[in-house]
Amino acid sequence: MKVVLQREDYEKILAYAKKELPDEACGLIAGTDEGELREIKKVYLLTNTDHSNEHFTLDPKEQLSAVQDMRKLGLKPLGNWHSHPESPARQSEEDKRLSFDKTASYMILSLQDKEAPVMKSFHFEDGVSKEEELTIR
Repeated sequence: MKVVLQREDYEKILAYAKKELPDEACGLIAGTDEGELREIKKVYLLTNTDHSNEHFTLDPKEQLSAVQDMRKLGLKPLGNWHSHPESPARQSEEDKRLSFDKTASYMILSLQDKEAPVMKSFHFEDGVSKEEELTIR
């Protein structure tokens, strides 16, 4: 799967993730899904109700509002994103355990190196985490 994220949306996620430190930041992604190409058209910045640097829970009211907005805009829910304040951009065991939707993309932004953040996207199915091809343009 190829995932395309616009540079301005990446910058929006990055700024929010830095603002939320030391906690993980989180949100949803929406857009179009055609064959092997997922194009993210809108990112949603949601509250991590866990207020933790090791895991996140999306605020349910904000999540519902985001999904309603996606429908109104004719966008498809594509998955979610969250930050790893102190670890690499890879799915942790907790992330894998919570990857319920095999059609979703799970994007992770690592802030481990504050000068060189790393964002990756993953697909999780049948107990296997596979990195997706992520393009930021």
